[in-house]
Amino acid sequence: MAGSEPAFTLGIEEEYLLVDKESRDLVSEAPDGLMEACSDALKEQVSPEFLQCQIEVGTRVCKTIAEAREELIHLRSTIADVARNFGLAPIAASTHPFAKWADQHHTHKERYDTLVRDLGGVAHRMLICGMHVHVGIDDEDMRIDIHNQLAYFLPHLLALSTSSPFWQGRDMQLKSYRLVVFDALPRTGLPQQFVSFGEYARTVNVLVQAGLIEDASKIWWDLRPSVRFPTLEMRVCDVPTRLNDTVSIAALYVCLARMLYRLRCNNQRWRQYPKFLIDENRWRAKRYGLEEGLIDFGLGSIVPFADLMEELIEMVREEAQATDCLAEVEHVREIVKNGTSADRQRRVYTDAISAGAEPHEALKAVVDMLIEETTA
Repeated sequence: MAGSEPAFTLGIEEEYLLVDKESRDLVSEAPDGLMEACSDALKEQVSPEFLQCQIEVGTRVCKTIAEAREELIHLRSTIADVARNFGLAPIAASTHPFAKWADQHHTHKERYDTLVRDLGGVAHRMLICGMHVHVGIDDEDMRIDIHNQLAYFLPHLLALSTSSPFWQGRDMQLKSYRLVVFDALPRTGLPQQFVSFGEYARTVNVLVQAGLIEDASKIWWDLRPSVRFPTLEMRVCDVPTRLNDTVSIAALYVCLARMLYRLRCNNQRWRQYPKFLIDENRWRAKRYGLEEGLIDFGLGSIVPFADLMEELIEMVREEAQATDCLAEVEHVREIVKNGTSADRQRRVYTDAISAGAEPHEALKAVVDMLIEETTA
């Protein structure tokens, strides 16, 4: 029924890289039987990804954050158990510390073959993984209204998730190098604003009618209305290595959507700022992560990230308490205190170099940390 309260169900998708436990390098071709074994164990909750060294899992539709946590525990541990039988291990990181993209083979599937044909060399570089969170909002126009307002918070969510500081053996001096690679694709970046779902559908249909895309699944904005589900799909994040961080970011995202709905019910809304300004915060998040703060557009100044998180926690406290996920939302304080995966990867690398390791051995130590944390 239009105008009724959204379901605010959630689903989480994570993409992992598969590494050889001996070399710590990526497996360029998936071993025979690996995907079949994963599918036997997880059915429709697992699927191959664009590259054969990648694998994607997704929770079922969850009513609570606690339910989503249990799903992710099961998914991560099952993938790790199956991979172990093939001498492999999954890592939840958006880039591999030293693997070469030119050594990878894409999965032969019609959708992926089409991507290679359409995108050329850009597609071959897509040695990256992400984490997507869906929140259920049945009413289409309400979905678009909340979509327009949520864009403001995407840099905050990205900064909490960063896990891609290394690329082909080099520290790229960004916390999320994944987005640099991903932004080379068309139809990426911050989402467009629309006055209604009808305007959104008509805009997408221009590309469909022109034969450029089959449907909106080839629109890869940081936030988009899902093609398959009545949800808003948040796609800006790196995949966090620690499961608790994934759950915390998902909880914060769902609570932000609920908070915007509460404002709507009170005839209020979040102020919409120019895409130009939000994009500056997006850049700061992928460059500096948690370290340098983001711009508070109202104040016109940079605010430390810890202070921003305290403001967000208070902003969504009512929603977090009502849905029994306040502890998960407050876990963002631990992320700020201990750093993201990107921060820990750099620390492991620096410590190994200080202890006398050669650069490649130090990068292997980073992989070992990622293997351990992914299923901890």
